[in-house]
Amino acid sequence: MSKLLTIEKNRDTVVKELLKHLIEKEVVSGVFTLRKINDSGSHDYAFTTKIENLDAIDSFYPIMPLQGGQVLSSFTPMEKPIAVVIRPCEFRAFVEMAKRAQGSMKHFLFITHTCGGVIPLKEHAHGKATGQIEEYWKTVEKGEIHDNVRVNCKACENFAPMNADILISVINEDSKNTKLYFNTDKAVKFTDGFEGNFSDEKFDASILDPLMEKRLKEKEALFASIDITNKGLDGMVDIFGKCIGCHGCNSVCPICYCTQCDFTSSNFDYNTPILEKELEQKGALRLPPDTIFFHLGRMSHMAYSCVGCGQCTDVCPASIPVGPMFNKSGEQVAKAFDFVPGRDVDEQIPVMIFKEQEFPEMGK
Repeated sequence: MSKLLTIEKNRDTVVKELLKHLIEKEVVSGVFTLRKINDSGSHDYAFTTKIENLDAIDSFYPIMPLQGGQVLSSFTPMEKPIAVVIRPCEFRAFVEMAKRAQGSMKHFLFITHTCGGVIPLKEHAHGKATGQIEEYWKTVEKGEIHDNVRVNCKACENFAPMNADILISVINEDSKNTKLYFNTDKAVKFTDGFEGNFSDEKFDASILDPLMEKRLKEKEALFASIDITNKGLDGMVDIFGKCIGCHGCNSVCPICYCTQCDFTSSNFDYNTPILEKELEQKGALRLPPDTIFFHLGRMSHMAYSCVGCGQCTDVCPASIPVGPMFNKSGEQVAKAFDFVPGRDVDEQIPVMIFKEQEFPEMGK
């Protein structure tokens, strides 16, 4: 099903009014979304049950201080429904976590929007982002790519998830009018009584075609810049050789949810006897050790799991293109299995399926 609700107000006002309506009617117990902390441009994710706190929310602000899907998994399952306003890649991340029993889709009303990308955290940390916001929205509303969004965002193809309960059309839209597409019965039921002009209309994805074309070109250029085909280990060293072993990339990744990561366990403790033994064998040691092995290990998982949020690249102190590398390897896996991470909660993870006749072209 699909219904369109059109309201002649700007999207920030409409979302606040909708969320207030949901709490007021007690169809949700609370709201999870991005919140403005102060006038300096600082934002965080917040969960609130109070209507008066919704005046501070800023759901569309182009920043991702944390991966929203990862945060949601940390306090689920909920006993009562909550409304969630997050970006497409965050929604897709939570879908993948639900498949892995790290969350449940049951008690959420998911609201997302066609996404123009986010500005890197470093820009916010140095106060540069605030002056870019007006220009950012001009480019988004014209269906263009803002110069300073994350590299992953520039190359992202999955920026309009139609499997969310409500999709808000932002790209190529007039900011004074808000279009909300209701894609599930839950969305219609929960928002009963909310005023606006309803019509039986599906989201026209062709409105995104010009931007999609631009992003595909960006992706082609990005993948070419990190291509290490036929370079073997030397190619891996070229990309990941700057790693300082902080493991920040897997700390912020929604798919790396293990309580104890093998790479931070005692299995990888390098005490003096081990170092001395390896030094004797090799003559010289790279420190910190096993950084390439760490990224190879993560890549083996991320190739069928990465949702392309770019959080890993954003927090890397060595400026390693971690996200693009995972995107590139993931695309090859996606084509082989006809699988897209986060596309559908019922779509099984390729490595968890056995098909007797899979890949017959490889022979017996």
